[in-house]
Amino acid sequence: MAEITAVCVSTRKGTVKVEKSAIELKDGWGIDGDAHAGDWHRQVSLLAQERIDEVRTIFPRLQNGAFAENIITHGIDLARLDVGDKLQIGESVVLEVTQIGKECHDSGCAIKKATGDCIMPREGIFTRVLAGGRVSAGDTITRL
Repeated sequence: MAEITAVCVSTRKGTVKVEKSAIELKDGWGIDGDAHAGDWHRQVSLLAQERIDEVRTIFPRLQNGAFAENIITHGIDLARLDVGDKLQIGESVVLEVTQIGKECHDSGCAIKKATGDCIMPREGIFTRVLAGGRVSAGDTITRL
């Protein structure tokens, strides 16, 4: 079964995020207290735990949130998602995939400088919140 392994937020864009015990997602807005929240298409970002673990073979002390990801997943193949796909987390949260990957900052973001590589531009999944609610590690995640 696919699940959430960590949830992270930051108050400024382009910075690493801090792992939290839980986050609150708001319909059409994103994560309460996160810099990327707002009325736009990249409200919540997801990254696969499996890919983060690969980078940890080079940087063992890499913390969750280092790639500026909001939600870390395990057991769901994020690479097979398409724009428009929907994901359900737990009983009530529904996200819609709006973008896959992103253009990285020209000078290299803080994440790339800290880790040597930023996998978010290639593998990050960006979503908007269709139905909000509380999300924490251990919650299930499924493709609808």
